[in-house]
Order: sequence, then C-alpha cells, then structure tokens
Amino acid sequence: MILKASTGSWLGGSDRDGAAVEAASSRLAPYAERIEIRRGTFGTLPDWIEAGTLDGVLLDLGVSSPQLDESERGFSLQQEGPLDMRMDNRQTETAADWVNNRSESELADLFWRDGGERRSRRIAKEIVRLREQSKFETTTQLASVVEAVCPRRGRKVHPATRVFQALRIVVNDELNELRTGLPKVCGLLKPGGRLAVITFHSGEDRMMKNFGREESRDYDVPGGEDVPALRVPRPARMRWVNRKAIRASECELEANPRARSAQLRVLEKLGE
Repeated sequence: MILKASTGSWLGGSDRDGAAVEAASSRLAPYAERIEIRRGTFGTLPDWIEAGTLDGVLLDLGVSSPQLDESERGFSLQQEGPLDMRMDNRQTETAADWVNNRSESELADLFWRDGGERRSRRIAKEIVRLREQSKFETTTQLASVVEAVCPRRGRKVHPATRVFQALRIVVNDELNELRTGLPKVCGLLKPGGRLAVITFHSGEDRMMKNFGREESRDYDVPGGEDVPALRVPRPARMRWVNRKAIRASECELEANPRARSAQLRVLEKLGE
C-alpha cells in the first residue's frame, strides 16, 4: 500500500524470520527497484539505513500468523509440534531448552513477569517434577500439563496461552529488542517523521507508552526517578500523534480475530 500510494517512495524492511523475508521479497518483486529487505531485527536497521532519512517507521511486534499456523515452528497451542518458538532458526536456544533446563524459580518468575500467569509457581513446580521423568519435547505435551494445573472450565482462551507467550518472548528476547531498538529506529526519522508501533500484549504496550512519555517531555531526570527539583530542561524530542491506542474495528475483528489484542500508538519526531 505504501509503494502504491507514492510512486517515488522507497521501502526498507527487516524480519528475523528467513521465511518472512523470502515471502515479502517475492510479494514485492514488482517493486524491486524501490525496496530493500534484509534478515535481522529492527534494532539492526541503523546498520544499513542512514540516520535522519526516513518519513516513517512501522514496527509490527510479536508472532506472525504463518508462524502460528505452521506446527513445526512450535508456537501453536492447538497443533503438535516441536517445542521450538524461535523466530530466527539460526538461534541455538529453544523453548524446550528453557523448559527442560531452567530452575523452578526461573520458570515461575518468567511465567509471571512476561506472561502475567497468576499460577506461575504451581505450573513451574509441576513442570520440574514431570521433566525428571521425561524431557518436554512438544507443544501439546507442555500445553496439557498447564491445562492439568489450570483446568479450562469453559473458558475460551486456553490455560497455557500466557505460559506460551512468556516462553516465546524470552526465547526471542523480544522485550529487550524493543527497549534497545526504539531509540535506534527513532534516529532514522526525519523531523516530522512518524513512528508507528503495533503491540500485542501489555509488556510491549507499557514499554511503548513509557518511551513516548520520556521522549515527549521537555526535561531529563538523572537517575531515572522523576524528582521535580532535579529535572534538567531540554526540548521535547517527539510528540504523541495519538496518546490513546487505536484498536481494530468490529469489522476488522470479524475478518481477523487475531487483531483483538493489537494496539497502535504513533509518535512524531520534532524538528529543530
């Protein structure tokens, strides 16, 4: 849509998933002279895109539908596959490595911190008990253990959803990538350029809101704690285009139910 809307535009893209890079390159082949797509995280964009040259950056975070739909990738709760969850299969550590090798306290902390799972300690304890008998190897094996600890009892959402989310996030280092990547991609924008970020869970959204809050204020705070007496004045670097998240419409949700948790927030870079 971007390429069609402006015949003189250039579009750069990156994804850590080699299959996604291949699919996008094939789909956008008619625009080959105006695109460049590379494999990597968005935090590596400054390695090949010049600072201050872009009109906009769009970050679409989280797992993709093809990754969920392909059981061999190990993201799906519903289909049996290897307990993998790597977006980039060049990585060595998988979800199975985490489940089978981390301590009970590490697993419990992970499920609570990145998944918001209230029964994190009970689940971690049961995982550690069962893995002494046999290692966890498949997605359905893990999902069934979580469901045994947290029975569904008529709920539509599978009880293991939060556990799978937490494992996916840590395997792919998603929150750290977002934390370090946001200021990097902002450096690529021209004054007036816009940063649009689509998040899919509260941890990502909270990080985006905190980043926008810091960039849109007109002072710095040494040490991180906002003490008014210690504020150091400076010009605001960005402004909110929409402070309140934009969500999918009912019409879109009918066509794409996976958009139900998506939130879009937009910032604009201020110029000198």
